[in-house]
Amino acid sequence: MTDQEVRIVRSARRARTVSIREKDGYLEVLAPATSTDAELQPIIARLRRRLEGRKVKRNLSDKDLEQRAELLNRKHFDAKLAWSSIAWVSNQDQRWGSCTPAHGTIRISHRLAEFPPFVLDYVLVHELAHLIEPSHNRRFWSLVKRYPLSERARGYLLAIAGEQREGDM
Repeated sequence: MTDQEVRIVRSARRARTVSIREKDGYLEVLAPATSTDAELQPIIARLRRRLEGRKVKRNLSDKDLEQRAELLNRKHFDAKLAWSSIAWVSNQDQRWGSCTPAHGTIRISHRLAEFPPFVLDYVLVHELAHLIEPSHNRRFWSLVKRYPLSERARGYLLAIAGEQREGDM
């Protein structure tokens, strides 16, 4: 994330919401007049991350993601899986991916684009496995373990999650 200048504009007309936008080379934060700098700092940090995520998402290709999923489907599921859509999303801050088996939709967090390819592949295999088994039971994990780097990728994601928690404290 860049150290782009932040200008806070407070307004008595704003009751509770805080928003952020890019404007002429700086970030403009619109906030209630009663908000203190200390109250705004964590909100601004979160909004900056969300804004950066949207920028990254614009540069990601859902088609490339689809092709990667098709390759993993052939390699680990004998090309037996079908889904209606698979896409990058920038609104998943608490999870790496999601699958709605009833609709055949898979969503992958844009944050994975910065990780090594084996980690993205693991998350894709994880979500593809949900098309067969919706719950995280023994059958599900046996499907996920078809991907040979699953334990390594899980360790990577656990380490990242731990770093993020420490950064929030």
